[in-house]
Amino acid sequence: MTITPAQIDLWRASASESQNLEFKEAATQYDTRKLCRYCVAMANEGGGHLVLGIADKPPRPVVGSQAFPDTQDVAEKLFHWLGFRVDVEAVAHPEGRVLVFSIPARPKGTAYHHDGAYLMRSGEELVPMSEDQLRKIFAEGQPGWLENPALKDVSAQDVVQWLDTQAFFDLLRLPYPTDQAGVLARLLDERLIERSAAGFNILRIGAVLLAKNMRQVPDISRKAARVIVYAGESKMQTVSDITGEKGYAVGFAGLVQYVMGKLPQNEVIEGAIRKEVKLLPEVVVRELLANALIHQDFDMGGASPVVEVFSNRVEISNPGEPIVPVERFIDGYQSRNERLADLMRRFGICEEKSSGIDRVIEAAELMQLPAPEFLTSHRRTIVVIHGPRAFRDMNGGDRVRACYQHCVLQYVLRRQMTNQSLRERFGLPEGSSNTVSQIITATLEQGLVKMDPNAPDSRRYARYIPAWA
Repeated sequence: MTITPAQIDLWRASASESQNLEFKEAATQYDTRKLCRYCVAMANEGGGHLVLGIADKPPRPVVGSQAFPDTQDVAEKLFHWLGFRVDVEAVAHPEGRVLVFSIPARPKGTAYHHDGAYLMRSGEELVPMSEDQLRKIFAEGQPGWLENPALKDVSAQDVVQWLDTQAFFDLLRLPYPTDQAGVLARLLDERLIERSAAGFNILRIGAVLLAKNMRQVPDISRKAARVIVYAGESKMQTVSDITGEKGYAVGFAGLVQYVMGKLPQNEVIEGAIRKEVKLLPEVVVRELLANALIHQDFDMGGASPVVEVFSNRVEISNPGEPIVPVERFIDGYQSRNERLADLMRRFGICEEKSSGIDRVIEAAELMQLPAPEFLTSHRRTIVVIHGPRAFRDMNGGDRVRACYQHCVLQYVLRRQMTNQSLRERFGLPEGSSNTVSQIITATLEQGLVKMDPNAPDSRRYARYIPAWA
């Protein structure tokens, strides 16, 4: 396809760079090794366009590029270096020469590498793909773990005996069929079971969601959620350690209530009345539990979602490293198990795409809790929700994290962070503007937020947006 100056201007007007669009200035030359690495990373992420000769920060002026004067020569060299073809086109934009590299998407079930490194982008950096991501790519086109049978060749009566079909129809808000054939037909339509030569196979996704007792199904017994309660702020003394029995969908309400019942109580004063409240609001627990169940890596054997309750915090973790960078949890969405996520949404257990973490951050702000921590450890994703803590007791990391999350939340809500909005988030009085300015400055210095380029050029009226926006 021929790329026109109008197309270049359309790309320049994009709110931000994306998975499929990257700008580089490169006025005179561009490192060929870096070019190869970017081509590999973009191909692994679905292909797109790398554009040389345009500043990568808004308003993205055309600076022009004299790099790679012979486009046919560089295209041939790229094919030799990469093993796949990249189209290279020089566009005569009125403001300067622009070079566009059109990078194809990788074939299904394949990932590209450069010098042995399977690359992807994380913000402005190129990073190696994780084992989890590569395993998922190489398994494309094959039935996933959830789509394989948990129980084979069972009778129609066994299906109803193993699965809580009454709860299934209740969750879908449908009347229970008048006969067994109607129940089985719906389960078949939802691909939770399948016909076999000797009866039916109950697929793992059906068992994981609807099992009356996960422990009695060896194939999924290790996927049941586990709740551990500790006596203090460390793991030195365990009060209780319970593993759930019911499938995720039919047992979700009970799991939430069990966790809420194990949370410590905090004493607060409202209108001169002293009362006890739970460490965390239920909406936060609910959303994070749903996320942990849905986004786990089911291919990891012997690992399950875990809730750990301490006297001052709750940690919820799930198997597998995240496929969205943790700093983009608030605004980004990509599900590792889309069919499971879709069913959980239809059951009313989780929110629409990408809104769950927003609600967690919003609830933390309304309750003026410390900002949640989103962490990765060895093949696990961890969310830490801290109980109430006065502003004076928050350290610098707590304050910067809250500033960044507040900025992203405002951006998602089509607003911008200001000194006033952040002051209100912390519940500070009007005279605290200088303290809040110091927090914003620290967050700017860490490269997490930036000045809104469309705001008035005045410190007093400054607005801020995420650094990646």
